[in-house]
Amino acid sequence: MLQRIQSIFLALAAAASFGALGLPFATTAQAVQGSAIFSDGAFSVQDQIALLVLFAVAGALALASIFLFRNRNTQMRLSIFAFIANLIGIVFGVLFFMQNSNDAGESTIQDGLGAYLPVAALVFLLLAYRFIRKDDKLVRSMDRLR
Repeated sequence: MLQRIQSIFLALAAAASFGALGLPFATTAQAVQGSAIFSDGAFSVQDQIALLVLFAVAGALALASIFLFRNRNTQMRLSIFAFIANLIGIVFGVLFFMQNSNDAGESTIQDGLGAYLPVAALVFLLLAYRFIRKDDKLVRSMDRLR
């Protein structure tokens, strides 16, 4: 059912994944000339197409799995795939940031809200998976009683 707790967690995970698309991961006080990621003063998902695709796919999978409440196995699989896409996006984003953060030079780098949203999406996806599995066990136990 759509009013289950896992639907709320999946919606929050989708919102966090889609929110990462619009918010910067890190910012500098001014634009850094010659930098791959801070040329505009902010490192965001739009700086790397792979990050954009991974977080968009993770959000879409989490959103799609909300409406698959009748098939809990598919819902669990999509939640796992969204978790993996978010995790790969986080790892890829951190690696890309580490490779190019030396280009910032003397500028101080401040982290943004976009850096924390994918981690929140991971937590929400884990909680959703836990409640989907719990719901599946409850349905299976009721089927055994019949």
